[in-house]
Amino acid sequence: MKLNTVNEGSAVEGVDSVFGVEYNPSLVHQAVVAYLSAARQGSVAQKSRSAVNGGGAKPWRQKGTGRARAGTIRSPLWRSGGVTFASSPRSYQQKLNKKMYRSAMRSILSELVRGDRLVVMESFGFSEAKTKLLVDALGGLGVDCRIQNVLLVLSEVNDAVRLASRNLEKVEVLSVKNVNPVSLVRSDKVLFEIDALKQLEGALT
Repeated sequence: MKLNTVNEGSAVEGVDSVFGVEYNPSLVHQAVVAYLSAARQGSVAQKSRSAVNGGGAKPWRQKGTGRARAGTIRSPLWRSGGVTFASSPRSYQQKLNKKMYRSAMRSILSELVRGDRLVVMESFGFSEAKTKLLVDALGGLGVDCRIQNVLLVLSEVNDAVRLASRNLEKVEVLSVKNVNPVSLVRSDKVLFEIDALKQLEGALT
């Protein structure tokens, strides 16, 4: 399968088993949810009535005071009492085996190719860490990073590109080993270096 390239005269061949598969929305959704879930900290912690200090003695006797009966001052109904349904640290991670993950990535890449959202370039990099240089370079590739979400996938991310992109809200720069389904799905344009594309292609075949 031929992939879109920056230079019209050149062509890059992509493996059909990676860039020409049928789109599987349910599998892609599962991969995206699993990725986002794994990113959650799950560190929130609250104290239930059993975890709050004190409250071992009954505040007053059961009958005869005219007040409502109470067994502990740490009841959720009381000020400084425990929380009714207290949150505790937990893991939100969902299991997604490697075969399913690779299949989801192939499905996403194939859909990007069909939608003309994936572009291949020879190399991308410059020595000076200036945002204007990055904006001009993307503009030369026909990408407007002011209105389009752009993902740059490089074989290795150098400091110049990383620093230049830091001030651009809609531009994300990743090395090929950090490519993930969420970044691919939410991007209007995905620009791959040839070396990065071949590395990813090799990992998914």
